Amino acid sequence: MRRLVPVVLLVVVAVALLAAAAPVARADIYEWTDAEGVVHFTNLEPKGEHKKTWKVVYRNGPGKAAARRGRCERCDVVPANERSRDRFARYDAHIFEAIGLYQIPEALVRAVIKVESDYDPRVVSSAGARGLMQLMPSVVKDMRVGDVHDPRDNVLGGTRLLRVLANRFDGDLSLTIAAYHAGAGAVLKYGRNIPPYETTQRYVKMVLKQYRHFQGLPATRSASR
Repeated sequence: MRRLVPVVLLVVVAVALLAAAAPVARADIYEWTDAEGVVHFTNLEPKGEHKKTWKVVYRNGPGKAAARRGRCERCDVVPANERSRDRFARYDAHIFEAIGLYQIPEALVRAVIKVESDYDPRVVSSAGARGLMQLMPSVVKDMRVGDVHDPRDNVLGGTRLLRVLANRFDGDLSLTIAAYHAGAGAVLKYGRNIPPYETTQRYVKMVLKQYRHFQGLPATRSASR
């Protein structure tokens, strides 16, 4: 069993974060581009004279699988569009700062970034997660993230959350990853096991696969794949 060494955080973290599961998105997502080219999004059905100017970019009604952070394929409000290979090394300084501060394996941070956003800091999921490590609004608040789309702030916040979860689950790597996706509350609900959610189980497998990949690369070059 892979384990992460527990580290005591010298910060105050809201207890609610440890008990809350990742929110579920159920509403449709609408998009509208105004006269100045600014793209607007909403999960509220447009009404009034501008109703016809909005278009549905994602439907998530009754009977459909819940959209969860990082695993809403083809339904992200702002999907990953970055294709430059340079992006894999672009955030090295932030990653090294974060892993040094929170004592989380470099391979794990890179694996989460790869699966969550494919190294594109502009990604926004339909569930409201944002940035490189796809942080939800509650995480942004509790991890004291300044600008969720700033790569440094996002990586520090996401790595700090991994540290909190690793401490909570005694360094169990799989449970830490599952809690990052579904919330610590979901892991606790199912007896400290990976929740039986298809999306979460698939997510854990994907992150572990990337984790093993990055583990096999030299630490100073792992971003280059």
